[in-house]
Amino acid sequence: MRIVVALGGNALMRRGEKPDARSQIANVERAARALAPLAQKHELIITHGNGPQVGTLALESANDERLSEPYPFDTLGAETQGMIGYWLLQAMQNALPGRHVASLISQTLVLSGDPAFTNPTKFIGEVYDEATAKALAAEKGWVVKADGDYWRRVVGSPTPQRAIETRMVRVLLQAGAIVICSGGGGVPVIRNAKGKLEGVEAVIDKDLTAAVLAEHLDADALLILTDVDGVRVGFGGPDEKRVDRATPASLRAMNLPAGSMGPKVEAVCRFVELTGDMAAIGRLQDAAEIIAGHAGTIITPGGDYGGPDDIRPPMPTLSSPARTRL
Repeated sequence: MRIVVALGGNALMRRGEKPDARSQIANVERAARALAPLAQKHELIITHGNGPQVGTLALESANDERLSEPYPFDTLGAETQGMIGYWLLQAMQNALPGRHVASLISQTLVLSGDPAFTNPTKFIGEVYDEATAKALAAEKGWVVKADGDYWRRVVGSPTPQRAIETRMVRVLLQAGAIVICSGGGGVPVIRNAKGKLEGVEAVIDKDLTAAVLAEHLDADALLILTDVDGVRVGFGGPDEKRVDRATPASLRAMNLPAGSMGPKVEAVCRFVELTGDMAAIGRLQDAAEIIAGHAGTIITPGGDYGGPDDIRPPMPTLSSPARTRL
């Protein structure tokens, strides 16, 4: 199988943790150990969030008196891709000695007229209490909004159209590599009036980019991995339960609360509707069990899933010359 995995922010930094490199590297190493069993049996493409990290770098840049203006968000996104990509690259190499692992600085095409540029909704950076967040907003010209019990900065989040480096990812997969790409949703770029690529001030939702990437790579499965065991209904009540199987239509009809789960649901529904393949939402540590059909919320066109053979018959191993699918 060809599997695209989107790692949630919890894979790098848990709520309440300081944005220190040491704790993030430890979290990445745990993520690599959870993903190694998938990479041993399947083609694996890894994407990741960057909200806390890009927020930290943005704050540092805004406070650097040597700069005449802060670094733009496309540049900060590329910085976080390099940093997090390096951590994941090394962790996967250590978890799977001898495997080729590639980490790409990746661009994602968005439309210049996307209305998201005038209605910022994407949370970035650290969490604050309401008073602190509003004080920072007044001081630095930020837009801040409530994020659960906390407040965070928000920026524009246009809809991803295409991962620019899709063809390069295909080449690396054909060489048997694990590929890390489109981190933080990819560096946001548009085509300017001359048809050239140009970075823009935005942060793209990584789950939606993962769905677009999975679709264009002809992936067999899209996994959105986070710190919850799946989509839950009746949250907090006596009848709360996890949804084990769903169709895109049934998932959309659940009227789940907006917030971090919203983009995840939209991403998996989009992928399943457009491709007819399988997607899932679940815990990082359950990644292998999700593919086996024993964990997470699994979404398919018909709402049924019995394991990898439901998607396509077993294929030759990565080392086999017969594996020529591009």
